[in-house]
Amino acid sequence: MTNWVRQQGSLPTAIAGIESRGFLFGMALACALDVPFIALRKAGKLPGPVHRIEYDLEYGSAALECQRNAFNSNDRILIHDDVLATGGTANAAGSLVERSGAEVWGFSFVLELTFLNGAKQLKPGFGQALRQSLASIEA
Repeated sequence: MTNWVRQQGSLPTAIAGIESRGFLFGMALACALDVPFIALRKAGKLPGPVHRIEYDLEYGSAALECQRNAFNSNDRILIHDDVLATGGTANAAGSLVERSGAEVWGFSFVLELTFLNGAKQLKPGFGQALRQSLASIEA
């Protein structure tokens, strides 16, 4: 994954990992690239003022938060999570990054469930962002 990022020509300025499994590879990726790691957490777990986005899942709803000062307008963020399924959480994370004033550089996943078409469900703009999965499962 680190090699893929370095081959893109420009590096993200930070890695944002989605709670909680996105923290595992996200932190390692941030260390390997020597950029900060930013936690995107479930509602109510971060101290201080936060940006929050609520979104629908196929089985209910959820919310993600990040601290208000986590990003600035010059940041290009790589969002990392363990699985890309229907795209709802990835879309929410991208919207949260944008709401915080930063740019979505790309997405990385350990696994993509291609039969659920999550990549096609990414919001316009996110669909053109760089995207990498280490493995994929097709139906």
